[in-house]
Amino acid sequence: MMALMHIAGPAEGGHMENMSVRRGTFRLCVLMLSVWLVTAAARADAVLDWNTIAVNTAVANKQNPFAQARYAAIVQLAVFEAVNAITQDYQPYTSSITAPPGASAEAAAIEAAYKVLSVYFPDPATQAALLADRTSSLALIPDRQSKLGGIATGDAAALAIIALRANDHSSPAQFKMPGQAVPGEWQATASCPIVNGIAVGVAFQWQYITPFGIPSASDFLLSPPPALTSKAYAKAYNEVMAVGGIDSTERPADRADVALFYAATSPTQAFNQAARQVAAEQVRSLSENARALALINMAISDSLVATFLNKYHYNSWRPETAIHAGDTDGNPKTESDPNWAPFIVTPCFPSYPSNHGSASNGAAEVMRRLYGEAGHSITLTNPATPTIVLEYTSFRQITDDISDARVYGGIHFRTDQDAGARLGRAVGATVYRNNLQSAHDDD
Repeated sequence: MMALMHIAGPAEGGHMENMSVRRGTFRLCVLMLSVWLVTAAARADAVLDWNTIAVNTAVANKQNPFAQARYAAIVQLAVFEAVNAITQDYQPYTSSITAPPGASAEAAAIEAAYKVLSVYFPDPATQAALLADRTSSLALIPDRQSKLGGIATGDAAALAIIALRANDHSSPAQFKMPGQAVPGEWQATASCPIVNGIAVGVAFQWQYITPFGIPSASDFLLSPPPALTSKAYAKAYNEVMAVGGIDSTERPADRADVALFYAATSPTQAFNQAARQVAAEQVRSLSENARALALINMAISDSLVATFLNKYHYNSWRPETAIHAGDTDGNPKTESDPNWAPFIVTPCFPSYPSNHGSASNGAAEVMRRLYGEAGHSITLTNPATPTIVLEYTSFRQITDDISDARVYGGIHFRTDQDAGARLGRAVGATVYRNNLQSAHDDD
């Protein structure tokens, strides 16, 4: 741009005919620059493009929010490793990927994402859609040796990350058998599956998954939830009882909207959508986007692992169980209502802390360190809730809405949300500090 500005300046020799030529040259350069900018804007970043494809693929294949988070972290780490093997901007995750000279970073990003998704989602319709997306994405890159080098790098990165996660304890599925109906203890609710004739808790194995970016989930054990006889418990109990019931008259329309939206929208969906918008808004590079999305999704997944460890450690009852048995908790400020039902469906595992609260705050903590807390223009949508569009300018606004969503939805106490927020922020900060740091000392 500075060179163009120099062309537009007064003729150094003072000749009028040279000024006329130079003005014409400037207009031509400005026109060429405008065309280039429009073309660059129209051509999507391969990392952001394939992040959309990855998230949508997991959702379309009906993966639960925890599996979505795990798959997204694997995809984005593979993409990061592939791109970073070429750019060498950051410290690698595995140190095992070497790129051939001149390899295309965009081709590497496309192939890494495609390879991971094609391995984990073998459904024929999904395979066909992924292959079509790969073909159209790679068609934007000239057929040169650099493209082939990028594809080879992407394959190597994908296979390395897949191998790293092959025995991460995410399977086989394990279940929690409820104990005796003791005040404060989790009991199965309507959404729980029946195993051997008993309604059980799901995702019991998730607490044992090998984390992506924290040393151990056990490092993040929270203090216990408020005692049933405490004022804090009574306050949280009476709030969710008043605003979270299916027929509540104290739930404003906008809080009903956020409850419905975040019941249908996982942390992976919400925060990847937000990250893509902010990254495009701030015109981040391919390499920066690859790192950012890897860190964000590592934090989401690791927050969920740490949350399940806490959930099954404290085994706290859900609001609907608590409100049905409010006369057994020993607290004179809680009244029971055996007919009370939540506005949205209660998930089938213990209440404390909130999964959505921890995973969302894990993502938000990384994002505020990458992009700054506020001053953004974020629009969140989900085809599952087509009439609800949420607008935000800060990450705190999103996490505040998610906290409200679970309370006004009737499935969490506010204390679950507050604990989840603390947990997620701690995990997010640790993931950011300890992974994928700059390769350059002066950064």
